[in-house]
Amino acid sequence: MPPQHGPRRARIAFSDSAAKQLENITSESEIHALDRALVVVSVDPDVGEPIPGDTAGLQLRQYTDEVEAVRVLYFVTALRTVVVVAYIEV
Repeated sequence: MPPQHGPRRARIAFSDSAAKQLENITSESEIHALDRALVVVSVDPDVGEPIPGDTAGLQLRQYTDEVEAVRVLYFVTALRTVVVVAYIEV
């Protein structure tokens, strides 16, 4: 019997703004906190709360990890790619 795989994870991409924020992260604890949040979002892109606003385009969402004190702003593309718009430490 072939091995059973879990659901496919979403691919994570970063906006230019988020990429600049990543360049400034030097603390291992901050990297760990962000990694944890990104794994959660990649496994379930709908986990975050929708941010109210114009829904004509892509729906901006936010995921907050209370344990690691991280908030990630992102949207999900039609191909289920998660694009991180900003990484904001709470």
